[in-house]
Amino acid sequence: MGAALVAAPAFAQTPSAPAPASSIERTYPSPTAFIASTVTVPAGTELIFLSGQLPDVADTTAPAGTVAAYGDTETQAASTFAKIERLLATRGLTMGDVVSMTVYLMAAPGSDRMDFTGMMKAYGKYFGTPEQPNRPSRSTVQVAGLAGPGFLVEIEVTAARTPAARAH
Repeated sequence: MGAALVAAPAFAQTPSAPAPASSIERTYPSPTAFIASTVTVPAGTELIFLSGQLPDVADTTAPAGTVAAYGDTETQAASTFAKIERLLATRGLTMGDVVSMTVYLMAAPGSDRMDFTGMMKAYGKYFGTPEQPNRPSRSTVQVAGLAGPGFLVEIEVTAARTPAARAH
């Protein structure tokens, strides 16, 4: 009636852990999708969070604090993406390192809907191009107001640098 106990090494019963991922994995709903449906960032990756960025003045002759001063949605988005690109460069990063993005858009005066098409025209110059094929996960939302008058666009991003990329 005695039960025999057999000692087995713990590793024999535990499946081996997969090797740690060394690169960022992006999943796209289709090859031509403008955004990633998921982005997986491996452990040990440095994350860089940029605060919401606003456009620079496009027309210094226009009254301050007006849409005319900052431009339409496409102009404001282009200015904001250029600013983000410059900020990332100060950290040794590029737009290809952006893994997540939130775009806040206001409707232009006289319109009740955000200009998604205008934002996308600017976005398409920085993401999903032959030179820079990476696309982040992204949400785009219409908001009732931004930090100041004349702004139609605010964009915040998170960029990531893997340990392997830091070693270079």
